[in-house]
Amino acid sequence: MGGFFTGRTLADLGRDLRSGDASAAGLLAHVFASIDAEADAEADAELNAFVTLDREGAEAAAKWADQELASGIDRGPLHGVPVAVKDIIDVAGLPTGMGSAHFTGHVADADAACVTMLRDAGAVIVGKTGTHEFAYGGSGDVSVNGPVRNPHDRERMSGGSSSGSAVAVAAGMVPLALGTDTGGSVRIPAAFCGIAGFKPPYGVIPTDGVFPLSPTLDHVGVLAGSADGCRIAYHALVGPAEAVPSPVDESVPHGRVAWIEPESADPDVVRTVRALFPDAPAEPLDLFELRRIFRAIQDCEAYEIHAERVAEAPERYLPPTLERLEQAARTPGWRYIRAFRERDAFAQRVAGLLDRYDLLALPTMMMTAPKIGETEGPFGRHAPALVSLTCAWNVLGLPALSVPAGTVGGLPVGAQLVTRRGAESLLFDMAGRLPSLTG
Repeated sequence: MGGFFTGRTLADLGRDLRSGDASAAGLLAHVFASIDAEADAEADAELNAFVTLDREGAEAAAKWADQELASGIDRGPLHGVPVAVKDIIDVAGLPTGMGSAHFTGHVADADAACVTMLRDAGAVIVGKTGTHEFAYGGSGDVSVNGPVRNPHDRERMSGGSSSGSAVAVAAGMVPLALGTDTGGSVRIPAAFCGIAGFKPPYGVIPTDGVFPLSPTLDHVGVLAGSADGCRIAYHALVGPAEAVPSPVDESVPHGRVAWIEPESADPDVVRTVRALFPDAPAEPLDLFELRRIFRAIQDCEAYEIHAERVAEAPERYLPPTLERLEQAARTPGWRYIRAFRERDAFAQRVAGLLDRYDLLALPTMMMTAPKIGETEGPFGRHAPALVSLTCAWNVLGLPALSVPAGTVGGLPVGAQLVTRRGAESLLFDMAGRLPSLTG
């Protein structure tokens, strides 16, 4: 399964680029060789991580990065590093198809703000990765481009909606990718594919130039092979942490951790993640109610964005997406307004928890990756189940990190770590102190 970048950290790549043991052009050649090799797979087994490649643009950017590094210009740890971008994020001159027939042939005029940030950091944009249609789903198998397949078992979901970005990293095609996360869309595929995925606090990475799903919940995030890779990428994009976090209590292993028990989940998944935090006290939190708040907000905002397209060209949607939008249209306005009041009450409750603890821990997913095309399982319909443990942190706008936590039945399991806004570096530090999560 492993490609050239499997097991190679962003820190290692940075050292190699600066020592002369690697070049940006050479790293890019490995990217395209991995993608081309995968393209030779049989159609029903292809990972399908990428939908567009920018060979010419990437080669020019890599050449320029090598010239800058050779002349002593160093833009930071992403300088010369190849990066993939999710296909709801605009990259100037490249198609932004969003996995939908509605945008077939659409080409972006300008870079999204987050892509500009990547370029300013010296990163080399290699192409666009597959997404669940309009990012409106957590399975990654609903797209006009076809399903994105899990590299651990190609009959299983990659997770979504940042499906191609996760698979491109997990398969070793690239060391880093951008995704978006409205209810878990970075962390879900990260957990299913056995890599790390980070959703920063709301608004820290701008969403300008990113097609919206639910503007008050949408986040731009990063996916890498490890938590440290996410940290390097995040700090390269936004600079130092927004605030100086409280120091970790070194007398307590891994800091002060509270365990949030899922109300429903595969017991083997829960046991695997819980074993990483055996001494963490369990704290109650009504994740089901937070999911209900999430759904009210997302449904109303998503339908507002798509209302005209649904009315004028419903046939261009794939059936599962259209069904979700038609269902969303039935959410009353009063429910949307009340959801924000309920959100504020939960925010105060969670803030109290994070005054007493450095970190909240729970599984990223309640299950391992289901089979492609499945819509229901032991925990009911997959659509709500897939976001059941992740969407709370979008509602509250808190930083959340999914890291590899082992396997169940040969499939990856993720541990999810949550902290308060401004303590992102504390979150990465504590993730790095868990030996089994360093990946």
